[in-house]
Amino acid sequence: MAARGPVARSFAGAAELTFGQLREAPVHWPRPSVLDVSLKAIDGVGPRLAEAAAEAGIATLGDLLLRFPHSHRDRTVVPVSALEPGKQMTIRVEVLADAGRPFRKRGLSILTVKVGDASGSVRATWFNQPWLAQKLKAGTRLLLTGSRDKRGFRVSEYEVLASEGEGGGVPPAGWVFRRGSGEAVRERDWGEKEDAAALGGHPHPPSRRLAPVHPATEQLKAQRIRQWVEQAMPLVGNVLEPLPAELRVRRELAEAADAIRAVHFPETDEDVVEARQRLAFEELFLYQALLTTRKRSHREARPAPRFGKPGDAVARWIESLPFEPTRDQRRAFDEIDADLDSGEPMQRLLMGEVGSGKTVVALYSMLRALEAGYQAVLMAPTETLAEQHAVTLGRLLAAEATPFALLTGATPAARRKEALDRLASGELGLVVGTHALIEPDVELARLGLCVVDEQHRFGVAQRRALDAKGVEGMAPHVLHMTATPIPRTLSLTAYGDLDTTALHQLPAGRKPVETRVVDEDERPGAYEFLRGELRAGRQAFVVCPLVVESPKMQGKAAEREAERLAAEELEGFSVGVIHGQMPSAQKAEAMEAFAAGATDVLVATTVIEVGIDVANASVMVIEGAERYGVSQLHQLRGRVGRGEHASHCLLFAEDAGEMARRRLNALARERDGFKLAEVDLTLRGEGEVLGTRQSGLPRFAVAELPEEAALLAAAREEVLALLGRHDSLDVPALGPLLDAAHRRFGAGASDPIPL
Repeated sequence: MAARGPVARSFAGAAELTFGQLREAPVHWPRPSVLDVSLKAIDGVGPRLAEAAAEAGIATLGDLLLRFPHSHRDRTVVPVSALEPGKQMTIRVEVLADAGRPFRKRGLSILTVKVGDASGSVRATWFNQPWLAQKLKAGTRLLLTGSRDKRGFRVSEYEVLASEGEGGGVPPAGWVFRRGSGEAVRERDWGEKEDAAALGGHPHPPSRRLAPVHPATEQLKAQRIRQWVEQAMPLVGNVLEPLPAELRVRRELAEAADAIRAVHFPETDEDVVEARQRLAFEELFLYQALLTTRKRSHREARPAPRFGKPGDAVARWIESLPFEPTRDQRRAFDEIDADLDSGEPMQRLLMGEVGSGKTVVALYSMLRALEAGYQAVLMAPTETLAEQHAVTLGRLLAAEATPFALLTGATPAARRKEALDRLASGELGLVVGTHALIEPDVELARLGLCVVDEQHRFGVAQRRALDAKGVEGMAPHVLHMTATPIPRTLSLTAYGDLDTTALHQLPAGRKPVETRVVDEDERPGAYEFLRGELRAGRQAFVVCPLVVESPKMQGKAAEREAERLAAEELEGFSVGVIHGQMPSAQKAEAMEAFAAGATDVLVATTVIEVGIDVANASVMVIEGAERYGVSQLHQLRGRVGRGEHASHCLLFAEDAGEMARRRLNALARERDGFKLAEVDLTLRGEGEVLGTRQSGLPRFAVAELPEEAALLAAAREEVLALLGRHDSLDVPALGPLLDAAHRRFGAGASDPIPL
């Protein structure tokens, strides 16, 4: 059964074949190792070009074939007589006389030569390319793209063609593959059909009606990459076909080699669409297969302690809370309970709104560990956040009087030694801290659970170091937390090897925050409103993008702005300042003063993005708001609206372009963090949605997210269906699926993603 569509040239089907069909079917044995050959095997690629290509991610012939074009240009060849003035067109011509010497005019080098075809002739002109004169000899055949004007034909792109083999397309001069020693072993051109087919290639050259435009670099022009792809294309039959035949037939997907050929050198616009869709699905499918396999192998590597069912101590703690847990929080409790008694290490991502109660869920899981006789740790990326967690835990554990320690770089030596001794003996069951928790001298007698807050800020090595402190032979359970709501599209790529729990509901009593984008001419009125809130006994944050003024960066600096506000707009009010470069003692003092109401306004950098909780704060002023992403602005906004008073967020933009204005308007319009995260993903791309570019996020060659979220979900469903049917993706029935996944995403793809 053949799949439908212009690029469906592959024989594939789910039905059992007859002996006659099997006997008549063409046999081809792909040799993937051929595609591992260095790019230097291509004629004309020396060490310098190979190095430039490697820097661009093209080290082998396989890399080259996967360097898909981002667009195509219509290069339909027309006769010279059909050229229209001012219109970009392509002609195939012959040089009619040797080019003369270029001449200079007003600083320009101008080269002209007479060219023509059977329909007529025209003078072709190149600017600032004098070296072409020696190439443009009489009889040279050219493919020229440009536009006709009153002086002749102004060339924008050119290509020197081979003297023979015009046929249905434009042949390259030839292609050469060498062994590592440099010995030439094959030389073929497009006309030798049998040899090309024997190498797994296609016997016909690509059509030139649509010319691919490949992603280029400063050192590698798109035209050069296209010429290399043309030379390597006869080997495309050696690519692995990772998709099971049944799946391809059911989804009407062409063979991988046909799709790659068609996406580079399509015959029609429909070819491009269908080939790109097939390759995008394959890419997402392979990545999901890798994530699913990684998730299973990680959980099967080492067992985890079983905590059993929740006991009386945890039930008493829930009853002691000054609020009723939300429905989302109770659902999270149930999901965590199932993980903690499964015998496999929990790997769960807990995400939700700022103030949605993630800390309560984290503390629930930690108390479950204590109740089962194990220790639990909570690791935060900054001292400020760790200290705030300690304050919150102290408040939530007051009724049960559960002891815990705080370990950061600022912990006094005597207190640190005492805590380390009690952790090593098992006397102390609960500890909160920063990277200080993973230092070699920190030993835990029975570590059973780790909570990692804002986990994307930690590296793989740091999280592994914490994991290694578990009970010998067992893996601790891990609960990852993030205050950034993650869109499903992103969670299936960046967090696909984690189970996810989302807290959508806000606790009772949380007030919606009214958000306004304030133009510069409205600033006086905005500060009058702020003064009114302060006179009414409320407090406010003012967030600045810098710590101190910098001649290289524009933007308000926190320290300078605090001084200015105290002397001008907020004269008579108490103005404090806090930023990440302050010593821990000063930061703690600034936070305590603001929390106690001794400071009316706290001028800060984004150090307050997470952790600070002051119910009396009702106004958030953000300077340079155009510098932040939607998710980060939403987190900052979440610092207010925590008390009984109506709250407000004022966004000042110094120089907001169209994209920044769209982000700010989205924030003013929408209060739901998950919907805003989708907006952020759409506007900024999956790599920046967390506020900073995440090096571990995939950069797909074809698939475009979030636009193709439905294709991503479909790919994941197919992977899970295969896993359910075969219980593993590494079975003979699925052929080279996992091998192709590892080849596509690198040898180290089985390691955890460095989020």
